[in-house]
Amino acid sequence: MQNVRIVLVGLGNLGRRFCETAAAKADLLAERYGLRLTLVGAADSRGAAHNPAGLDMAKVSAIKEAGGTVSSYPDAGRADMDAIALVKAAEADILLEASPVNLDAGAEPGLTCIRTAMHKGWHVVTPNKGPLVTAFAELHALAREKSVAFRYDGTVAGGLPALNVGCRDLRGADVLVLEAVPNLVTGYVMDLLASGLTWDEAIAKALASGALESPPEWDLDGWDAAAKLVILANAILGCDAKLDDVARAGVSSVSVADLIAARQRGEKYRLLAKAALQDDGTYALSALPTRIGPQHPLGFLGSRQMGIVYTTDIYGTITFAIEELEPVPSAMTMLRDLLDIYVDDASTLVI
Repeated sequence: MQNVRIVLVGLGNLGRRFCETAAAKADLLAERYGLRLTLVGAADSRGAAHNPAGLDMAKVSAIKEAGGTVSSYPDAGRADMDAIALVKAAEADILLEASPVNLDAGAEPGLTCIRTAMHKGWHVVTPNKGPLVTAFAELHALAREKSVAFRYDGTVAGGLPALNVGCRDLRGADVLVLEAVPNLVTGYVMDLLASGLTWDEAIAKALASGALESPPEWDLDGWDAAAKLVILANAILGCDAKLDDVARAGVSSVSVADLIAARQRGEKYRLLAKAALQDDGTYALSALPTRIGPQHPLGFLGSRQMGIVYTTDIYGTITFAIEELEPVPSAMTMLRDLLDIYVDDASTLVI
């Protein structure tokens, strides 16, 4: 049995659900993969908890679900310890970094936590887009220098393994066009508007459902889709892409009349992230509300679905999608990435 010591930064929708689901999966992980996950430290915006012998992940989840802070964890909570201090103090094998994106503040504290963990020789898994958008090349160089694994499949399209498929299964190909609907809530809002709701009604419903988080501008103005395209472009297309390279527009750039008219024609609008190979070998990047019909590879997507299409030179056109009604699939990308690091693929094959 291999014991994997974990520090988890960020206990919002993703971090809390990781703790809850990983606790429920403990027996399966032990029996199938020979892994025991020990949470030695966890931090939220109000403090941290640290115990080298391990924290009860189910208890951490319960504290957060009740609206509390992990700093209240019995005998291990520290209101005077923030995420960065926890990573510096703890001894662990891997950092799971799930703090908010926070690009306005330089992707902190996530970026410093990741840098610190790598310098300490820890592997890093993150669904946090901020550090990747801010310092993609630097973090990969640091991971190579320190000989640690760096995984971030959860940064794009929730629980859909868009990055894993692109990086692993498209090796040897040129991607001619990449098209993705990597943000769920923008399609949901546009469908609500097309059904006749007012802007205020659609936003209120999206907030109440949990699909849209406050403040909503990050999603609705197209920043989230653009950031995900930057990560896809860097990881799969070999671009040194930045947010400024992406032509971007938000949901409000499409009139409600146009949304309704598209629905009447059997079409829909989606905030489509697209990278198209140009004659000079560069990619044109955009994240724009786009009208798509049923003939489009992503035309079947429902209000709570995300998808991606890779059009390649040698592997044809590959399309896949996910319906994500709650954040569990996004949260458990951290488990998927952790297993990718610690489990030998050959050991899981059934012959």
